[in-house]
Amino acid sequence: MKRALTYAGYAVVEADTGESAVRVARLRVPDLVILDVMLPGLDGLDVCRQLRDDHRELPILLLTARDRVPDRVAGLDAGADDYLVKPFALDELLARVRALLRRTRAIISDEVHRYSDLTLNPATREVRRGDRIIDLTAREYDLVEFLLRHARQVFSRETILERVWGAEFSSESNVIDVVVARLREKLEANGEVRLVQTVRGVGYALRE
Repeated sequence: MKRALTYAGYAVVEADTGESAVRVARLRVPDLVILDVMLPGLDGLDVCRQLRDDHRELPILLLTARDRVPDRVAGLDAGADDYLVKPFALDELLARVRALLRRTRAIISDEVHRYSDLTLNPATREVRRGDRIIDLTAREYDLVEFLLRHARQVFSRETILERVWGAEFSSESNVIDVVVARLREKLEANGEVRLVQTVRGVGYALRE
């Protein structure tokens, strides 16, 4: 399955137990989770509940050998968006992944993001601090949008580079620090409280 997903162009991160799945997803929020119900340790349904509590919009696809209606209902009630019974064709798995990602992106794309007095409207690309409209460059906008989507979560510079701008910059680049400095100047131009926080030894987070 990992090989098929990788071949289809997805970056795959694996977790061997339920506890490690929760830990990995909290450390680096994925675009989608494919979750086996029969995980060692914390089972898949408990993992699903925890991930859903943490991330309301995170798409979750459950995999299981249980095909009875009560089992499917239990999976959906735990917070799964879709349910695939084993054995399954890889083409069907990939089709469901694409459908879940399309659905999630459609929901997220028009959602106005807010944290404290900072708002971002993806439809108009307008960013405000209170009533003040903030004029941002494309790079500044991309960064603040990413941080707003994952408010209060801490990300390393390497993760931000990969998630926001892909392979455009090397991990040694100081582009993150430069963009953060400019973004702070604009967000705090009227003496507002700092929202883009440095987490020493780790990276950055949007939090008060």
